[in-house]
Amino acid sequence: MANLLLIGVVIAMLCSEIKCSFEDNFSKSDCPDSHFKTSEDGQIWYLSLDNKAGCGFMTRQRYRFGWFSMKLKLVGGDSAGVVTAYYMCTEDGAGPTRDELDFEFLGNRTGEPYLIQTNVYKNGTGGREMRHVLWFDPTQDFHTYSILWNSHQIVFFVDKVPIRVYRNANYTNNFFPNEKPMYLFSSIWNADDWATRGGLEKTDWKNAPFVSTYMDFNVDACQWEDPFPSCVSTTTQNWWDQYNSWHLSSDQKLDYAWVQRNLVTYDYCQDIERYKVKPEECWVSPWD
Repeated sequence: MANLLLIGVVIAMLCSEIKCSFEDNFSKSDCPDSHFKTSEDGQIWYLSLDNKAGCGFMTRQRYRFGWFSMKLKLVGGDSAGVVTAYYMCTEDGAGPTRDELDFEFLGNRTGEPYLIQTNVYKNGTGGREMRHVLWFDPTQDFHTYSILWNSHQIVFFVDKVPIRVYRNANYTNNFFPNEKPMYLFSSIWNADDWATRGGLEKTDWKNAPFVSTYMDFNVDACQWEDPFPSCVSTTTQNWWDQYNSWHLSSDQKLDYAWVQRNLVTYDYCQDIERYKVKPEECWVSPWD
């Protein structure tokens, strides 16, 4: 076991210095081999969905706090009903006590914009959705989607622009995921019962296969090692756990304000029909 851990650490160090293949970081879900492909050099990965199956992958390692980033190019054309998910979760499956941080890209009819949905789960409870439109076409080229996670805040980034900030204010409802390590996942799947116009637009299987594309996975994080990982308690040895990462910078605040004014299409904190009493975290300023 000690030798296996050492090998894992060495691979992680090497992958920060050079390009690594899919197998170095991830394992494929139980999907047909035809639904997962890589480029010849192993640096670009393709997940596909048809009316028989989708596909996905997950990291071999778990992490607690850090910076997690990947470049994605989303399904082009008529993608209504199709969801590409890129997320962190404490387990492989929708367990009743899971913690989770979600990016979900909701497909649409040709010519209509993608919606990007983010969500936060704690102990199996979510309901913290926000939705944004993007300022570019995510099907035409690769763009970078990242999560900064420390004990002070969770920030969702698109091309290094913060689109959502979820602060930790020691809530009495304890709704901040900071105790359990998480894997990173991605998948493509059919969700035409809800994803596009609330399920009104169905997946057109004549357009299958639907393909999402990935490259440049980057992680700078605390790798979990049972039974006593180094990230049981946080330190300030890493940039993502230092003071400057506990809040947005001045430039990031300007970008975030622009996003809030122009790109938000849904915010659970403003949904008074759904939440008669605002969840506690809705009262916390992301600007602090």
